[in-house]
Amino acid sequence: MKLGLLTAPFEGTDLSDVAAWTGANGFSALEIACWPASGGEKRRYAGTSHINVDGLSAAEGNEVKDMLTGHGIEISGLGYYPNPLHADADHRDEVIGHLKKVITAAGVMGVPVVNTFIGGDRTLNVDDNWTRAQKIFAPIVTHARDAGVRLCFENCPMIFSQDEWPGGHNIAYSPRIWRRVFDEWGGDVGMNFDPSHLIWQFIDQTRFIKEFGPQIAHVHAKDLMVDHDGLYENGILSAGMGWQVPRLCGLGDVDWPDFFSGLYRTGYDGPVIIEHEDRLFEGSVEKIRRGFLLARDVLQPFIK
Repeated sequence: MKLGLLTAPFEGTDLSDVAAWTGANGFSALEIACWPASGGEKRRYAGTSHINVDGLSAAEGNEVKDMLTGHGIEISGLGYYPNPLHADADHRDEVIGHLKKVITAAGVMGVPVVNTFIGGDRTLNVDDNWTRAQKIFAPIVTHARDAGVRLCFENCPMIFSQDEWPGGHNIAYSPRIWRRVFDEWGGDVGMNFDPSHLIWQFIDQTRFIKEFGPQIAHVHAKDLMVDHDGLYENGILSAGMGWQVPRLCGLGDVDWPDFFSGLYRTGYDGPVIIEHEDRLFEGSVEKIRRGFLLARDVLQPFIK
């Protein structure tokens, strides 16, 4: 396994500077955030563009890879996490268009994985969203396969605020839906597995890894703390709002020994990418770096 980080929190820092610091501090991989360089969707930890994928040439891609190699860094994947099932057709077309550009760029660069969301229309139930997903993603999955890229979906429900209530912005969160995903597209797609999203859904981590381990193609390492006072105050039907708190690895409720034990048993030997969404370690580049180093020290003993 290789330990790395997702570059999204370093919005104002050049990729070469991120790579230099990453390589100098014991990391060996980066998942590179690839939102549109021209701007667009803005939310916490979204909108960062460390590679302009619009019309990326092979020479430009090789220049990026050579720079990273010089710092001892490899690319675990390109990351772009919008909502391809958004209710607004214009917005949906915009994000799907950019997602295809990210996939094309990954193919040009020889990067095997592009990480994203399936998405979801929060006003529709899961089954109706799935029917839309089958139609909308069929050409995207084909585009990725033709580019030699595996499209990987993250297992996050995307319910953090009132504008995402009640159905969330991503339907690929439960075992029932993941079975549909792999029945539909097989090995052309994979899972970008984040254990923190199992905590607040009360889904058994050991069982989940055992069932879906062969389909895990990329891993996010993020922790989550259940605020029991918030849970008491808001109740479970608040879908995590007011009681689920994203934390850096080791500061929440994820069982990291069990996590790595499960991954090793299932044969996973890919990158483990720290995802930083901890409000206690944000506000400056220095605090973000401190957070990543804390998570590094928690996870490094498990990486062999």
